Amino acid sequence: MVSAPLPHAPTTHGGWPTPITSALVVRAAARLGEVVVDGDDVWWSESRPAEGGRSVIVRRSADGTVADVLPAPWNARTRVHEYGGGAWTVAGGVLWFTDFADQRLYRLLPGSSPVAVTPEPGIPAGVRHADLRVVPGGVLAVRETHAASGAAADVVNEIVRVADDGSTEVLVSGPDFVSDPRPGPAGELAWLQWDHPAMPWDAAQLVVRAADGTETVVAGGIGESVVQPTWAPDGTLWFLCDRTDVWSLHRWRPGSAAELVLDVGSDIAGPQWVFGSSRFALLADGRIVVAFGRGGQDRLGVLGADGELRELDLPSTAYRGMIAGGDGVVCVAGAPDSEPVVLHVPVEGGSPEVLRPARDLGLDPAWFSRPEHITFPTEDRGTGIGEAHALVYPPANPETTAPAGDLPPLLVVVHGGPTAAAVPVLNLDVQYWTSRGFCVADVDYRGSTGYGRRYRDALQGRWGVVDLDDVVACARFLADSGRVDPSRMAIRGGSAGGYTTLAALSMRPGVFTAGASHYGVADLGALAAETHKFESRYLDGLVAPYDPDAGPSGRAVYDERSPINHVDALDTPLAVFQGDEDAVVPPDQAEAIVAALRAKGVPHTYLLFAGEQHGFRKAENIRAALDGELSFYAQVWGFDLPEGEQITPVPIR
Repeated sequence: MVSAPLPHAPTTHGGWPTPITSALVVRAAARLGEVVVDGDDVWWSESRPAEGGRSVIVRRSADGTVADVLPAPWNARTRVHEYGGGAWTVAGGVLWFTDFADQRLYRLLPGSSPVAVTPEPGIPAGVRHADLRVVPGGVLAVRETHAASGAAADVVNEIVRVADDGSTEVLVSGPDFVSDPRPGPAGELAWLQWDHPAMPWDAAQLVVRAADGTETVVAGGIGESVVQPTWAPDGTLWFLCDRTDVWSLHRWRPGSAAELVLDVGSDIAGPQWVFGSSRFALLADGRIVVAFGRGGQDRLGVLGADGELRELDLPSTAYRGMIAGGDGVVCVAGAPDSEPVVLHVPVEGGSPEVLRPARDLGLDPAWFSRPEHITFPTEDRGTGIGEAHALVYPPANPETTAPAGDLPPLLVVVHGGPTAAAVPVLNLDVQYWTSRGFCVADVDYRGSTGYGRRYRDALQGRWGVVDLDDVVACARFLADSGRVDPSRMAIRGGSAGGYTTLAALSMRPGVFTAGASHYGVADLGALAAETHKFESRYLDGLVAPYDPDAGPSGRAVYDERSPINHVDALDTPLAVFQGDEDAVVPPDQAEAIVAALRAKGVPHTYLLFAGEQHGFRKAENIRAALDGELSFYAQVWGFDLPEGEQITPVPIR
């Protein structure tokens, strides 16, 4: 472990030497995915940057032995909705998975090699499967079929049953989108469905088909979203619904109406960007373990038969992928001083057991900046909400101090989605900056999740307005508080966060003195016309209604909110990073803004990464983006890069 020796001579914020380099960020790194309990074994997936972002399935046997189940080049990753999730499942030691290369379903029996179950599609990777659930003789799955036209409008999403021999039966067809096929104990089938222009967090319905074919809409619809339907052995269907403003726990029994069971005053669920999310687990004795947000972090509680919720005293601050296992739950958990781990949490005494530990970083915890959840004032704009939130990470470096009077530069981070949220878990992408003397503010602008539907819906029709208000308000709040240098404030974000970054620089000029867009949106109209099916009508709610045939009925709004139409006001140095295979925000978005910067003579750098999709997965590209952004700020703001890291300065045009 690296200890904390006596501090070096004072060094300007931003250029502090640190062991948290881009090499450390990717070294042995793995992003943990879903967890499955199969008898006494626990399985999970992890995406490894060092292996090109390959998603590997790992099994921990009852004796504690941990082994990879899928050797290279197998890659258990689905492209359904482009964001994937639910790409694999296991029962009785038999693994089903979708391979990323061809998107076919494969089956792996113990001691053998994967065997393709579904046929090679006529269009490469044109038939995709996700949200797998084992049933006798096969699996239930969400199937996404692409047409030769390549048009988003021609993509078909259905629920199917795929038998061991590959024969396929369509169970649900017709809705624009479906998810969560869940077989009930008496032959029922439950699933979620929604139609354009709604997103699943807007209006997903929970439908149950009884054994006799009768269908019932249990909950959800316009103004109401349902997630995570889960059957209990007694035939009760549990789910999370936001009809009380926050995603709360409900139950339904055949022949009766759905009823509220637990409302903690904040969201239990999160937005359904990926398949297979889980925020509660049913225990064998009837109790329910629930994860919920409060004060910018997660809590874990046990709901008893008496309706009382007992909070567990645990150090973790974020939980996902919860599933019943042993005498408690198995989940992915993390904390401000711990990267995510696979954790078994007993609900009656005993200490949590780490089944898959975080990597050994070899660092004293003094290197890690702990987030502070802040609430700051912002413009109402007719939303009825005049405040927003952020996780603020102050500079942290036990070996370095700054010269007297030198305030830290601010990095305002804008999460993607925009329907998403900041997560208070140790992330070396953040610590890379704080250990160099940056203050980082991860903003939960209005539209973020975790604060209820009213807060989430405040962005409806106002994307490109209230999100800009909130990131600007956060920066000014921290500057006015004397915590950061107002002359060195940058804004960065990826995807939808990249849009807010570009919009803030072009439509709120004079606040930030640098910025970085990672696969960000420059032209809203172009995005609506060319993005994939899942998000092809997303902007109807966020911006204005959109007709794929006639064009945006609110075209003036799209034009007004598009950063590409405000380049005359864009004079802030900007770094742009993009993957050349991105189907969510295609490369022409980045190239349009870069062309405008070049024409106007605004200092900028542009890095295009070959073979990357939406978000960077390859270690070399993750490193190049981090070091490139640091080099960009160093040149713009005039501080030196640490010599020991040998970072090659990016060219600024």
